Amino acid sequence: MKLQFAFTALIVLSLVSLTGDGVVGADSSSTARSTASTSDWPQWGGTSLRNNTPVGHNIPTHWNIGKFDYRTGEWDSANAKNIKWVGRLGSQSYGNPVVAGGKVFVGTNNSGGWLKRYPPEVDLGCLLCFDTATGKFLWQHSSEKLPTGRVHDWPLQGICCAPLVEGDRLWFVTSRGEVRCLDTEGFDDGENDGPFKEEPNENKDEADVVWSFDMMKEMGVSQHNMADCSITRVGDVLFVCTSNGVDVEHNYIPAAQAPSFFAMHKHTKKVLWTDASPGLNILHGQWSSPAYAVLGGVPQVLFAGGDGWLYSFNPEGDGQGGSQLLWKFDCNPKESHYSLIKATRNHIIGTPVVCDGLVYVAVGEDPEHGEGTGHLWCINPAKKLDGSDVSPELAYNSADPNKPIPHKRLQAVEPEKGDFARPNPNSAAVWHYSEIDLNGDKRSDFEEIMHRTLGSVAIKDNVLYIADYSGLFHCLDAKTGKRHWAYDMLSASWGSPLIVEGKVYIGDEDGDIAIFRHSADPSLAMKEDGGEFTPYYGEINMGNSVYSTPIVAGNVLYISNKTHLFAIAPEEK
Repeated sequence: MKLQFAFTALIVLSLVSLTGDGVVGADSSSTARSTASTSDWPQWGGTSLRNNTPVGHNIPTHWNIGKFDYRTGEWDSANAKNIKWVGRLGSQSYGNPVVAGGKVFVGTNNSGGWLKRYPPEVDLGCLLCFDTATGKFLWQHSSEKLPTGRVHDWPLQGICCAPLVEGDRLWFVTSRGEVRCLDTEGFDDGENDGPFKEEPNENKDEADVVWSFDMMKEMGVSQHNMADCSITRVGDVLFVCTSNGVDVEHNYIPAAQAPSFFAMHKHTKKVLWTDASPGLNILHGQWSSPAYAVLGGVPQVLFAGGDGWLYSFNPEGDGQGGSQLLWKFDCNPKESHYSLIKATRNHIIGTPVVCDGLVYVAVGEDPEHGEGTGHLWCINPAKKLDGSDVSPELAYNSADPNKPIPHKRLQAVEPEKGDFARPNPNSAAVWHYSEIDLNGDKRSDFEEIMHRTLGSVAIKDNVLYIADYSGLFHCLDAKTGKRHWAYDMLSASWGSPLIVEGKVYIGDEDGDIAIFRHSADPSLAMKEDGGEFTPYYGEINMGNSVYSTPIVAGNVLYISNKTHLFAIAPEEK
């Protein structure tokens, strides 16, 4: 009882005076401060609300990246413009940069070869640290590949998450399925912070590990392909998704009873509560990240499950080491079905976003499994807070037409078995965006479809943006879901938008950064050129695929492509 009381007090205290999460006792909203300092962007989305809308001034819309020797990776800055510095990454970079305390941290693989003891041909998951002023490489955390191979630790993929930074501490999930706490100073402070003291050396270019928690060993998790959660927090409590998934052949779920979501103390690594949802209903992998906010006057932590459901939990848990469900929401139509090829049921890869008391989430799939129709939802998180199913529909069977049937993994409603769906009177859906018919031809053309997405929304001034994996960039009304406009980037997008200073940035697999005016009016957001609309500020190629999301911190625009991190700022005159 004393432990539970202490944890409850910790949460309450955090809600009253939480620094840097945009939450001050009342409901979280877009009017809350997006970050504690405009010089920092210390986690994915900047805050636990996950809305990528930092403060910036004079952020460039034009730059030239210069030239690179693609054999050595060396940068030729002779023709570069508005490039403050360039940092060499690996050959595959999916981890999004974050900035805090004069340092930028980014995940990649080891092809950059920063450490002498790990030549570039050694495959690792790497978290790199650079100085924000000069781009000087400071240190690297190295995760050796798991011996089980691609089922748990896909070759060359590196670190795929964004870390969480607070003061001189950093928390992230390694490619080995570990939650690790690092000292942001590395060994430059002359100390080996503990209790972890097992670093192979204390060289200044290597990370200082404070503690480590192995989710595979301690929880029995079997991550599928990669562990990639971008951790968030409230007070001293971290929230983590484990990436628990299917086996290498996609035939069964090896660790169905292992946790999918959990909370732990950020200093002691004590696990406070766990939840094994979706259990046997995991479709493939679980690669989303959590969000946290006070919604409807109630603290809520949001986890997107590998079954395509969004779950909201009480961040305190149930007081017995288990979770306390507040509500759950099925983000797929009930008759949709899952298979590796041509599935219509999807799981969730993007991170849920909170804005003005509403929650936004879209479904997606592993890019290797192709394109498909997606669904973007706006959800009222305060509709019911008693553990209810607040999905748009409930599933029934004709054998007992008044009793909802349990969710089924591959297809929730199978009409041939007497199943049917009925509108849910307790639905929390505010609006749904998927297929529309704008031209009245009684079909949904390519440009009229919200396709599967790997990303999240960004919202400002009631205008919402999201990119899908098929290359469409959508602009909607955040409160109604009405589409304002869409732009075909002609290339897959893996990331999420950035809104800053009246401008919107989005990257794609071709390496282009499209830059729009922030506006619901397509004639303002874009410009007409020969009868075609193009982004108002045009597109700038980064020299290689962009799989990450642009961010701004300290009036510097950070963009990583597959091989390099760019710090973009107006040239000093």
